[in-house]
Amino acid sequence: MKTILIFAAAGLLALSGCHRRFDDPEYGPPSPPTGLRTQTGDNFIEIFWNANRESNIAGYNVYVGSSFQGKYQWIGSTRSTSYIDRGALNGTTYYYAVTAYDRDGNESDLSRDVAYDIPRPEGYGVTLSDYRTVPQSAGYDFSAYSVLAYNDKNSDMWYEYYSGVSYMDVNTDSDIQDMGPTQSILDINEAPASGWSPTHDVQLTAGHTYVVWTWDDHYAKFRVSALSPGRVVFDWAYQLQKSNPLLKRAVVGGVNSRPAATPHRIN
Repeated sequence: MKTILIFAAAGLLALSGCHRRFDDPEYGPPSPPTGLRTQTGDNFIEIFWNANRESNIAGYNVYVGSSFQGKYQWIGSTRSTSYIDRGALNGTTYYYAVTAYDRDGNESDLSRDVAYDIPRPEGYGVTLSDYRTVPQSAGYDFSAYSVLAYNDKNSDMWYEYYSGVSYMDVNTDSDIQDMGPTQSILDINEAPASGWSPTHDVQLTAGHTYVVWTWDDHYAKFRVSALSPGRVVFDWAYQLQKSNPLLKRAVVGGVNSRPAATPHRIN
């Protein structure tokens, strides 16, 4: 009888151990990653997300689609919690989703956070001259990334130094606004809806970022890095999509922001 009880107890322990294993979420697919967000660049987008808490995570798969509902195409894998999509083209909207996979090859559902972005061109260290002294290099065309004469029909803005004060001017069919001091051109995410200069010019200050609404309904921004009576030096970024005020996107999706029906994934 003692022998039978010993075997019965061993059997119960074995069953109990199996029961705990199948109930343990560690042995199922990982949970979908959370906290997706993006950083816009010039012909690239960097995607970030929170690390999964499961101890056996081996890496993450990154997917991209042309709409929120998918289809989502696999573009790469990584062991870190960020990924750079260098196949993104300026002026195109991209939607991202991420999955986690473990060392057993189990892959999670697609992340449910909303994360999309629009790459846009940018430039650094552009120099304009005062239009009264060197008129042929006082204007700038964001769409062509070019320094022009201040009175060229394609110039979106031009530099003026007058009575000891530096200004950036735009035509009456365009708008401009001082967004205040910034650490980087990247600090301004979106063009404002109001508050444009009634005189169509702004006084320039080194370290400030300014937004321009061009005559052909595009938004641009520039940050002044240096000023002198004869010149201004600035960094810039330009939104290729007409009427779109987004100048840099940094989206953090909310929990359960993606519909319960998982978008179609193409491996």
